[in-house]
Amino acid sequence: MKKTGVFYGSTTGTTESVARTIAEKLGIPSSDVYNVSKMTADVAGSYEALILGTSTWGDGELQDDWYDGIKVLKGMDLSGKTVALFGCGDSESYSDTFCDGMGILFEDLKNSGCRFIGAVPDADYTYSSSIAVTDSNFVGLAIDDINENDKTDERVTAWTEKLKTELA
Repeated sequence: MKKTGVFYGSTTGTTESVARTIAEKLGIPSSDVYNVSKMTADVAGSYEALILGTSTWGDGELQDDWYDGIKVLKGMDLSGKTVALFGCGDSESYSDTFCDGMGILFEDLKNSGCRFIGAVPDADYTYSSSIAVTDSNFVGLAIDDINENDKTDERVTAWTEKLKTELA
């Protein structure tokens, strides 16, 4: 598997927990899991693949620590890097901005030269709108641990199994 780093922005701990579960299921050591507030170009640049996770806040905004994190990534040459995204959101209370934070990361990085992997069909989700959806697929793994926590482990497991082949 490609050398992979997991970077997350988490305010309440949910995104951090999902990040650590993803890393565990992929066999990524905890030393390669980072709070995005500690991300530097040198650290991110040392990986062939990046798994980036954010929650969505307010009216469809990134988690606060990602504002500096995305500046770091946008200042790097990501050509040849593989990127997988995951996002946490609330599809009931924020149905019209569900996992928009993940969509913001995608929009900010889509012209960076990286290759995105890990899109997930949106058919198994209930939401009204999301900028993280393209052609009936989320640009990464969408998690609603508030209203659908019974589906979180199954979704993470299926996604990490898919990533294992794409990161080979």
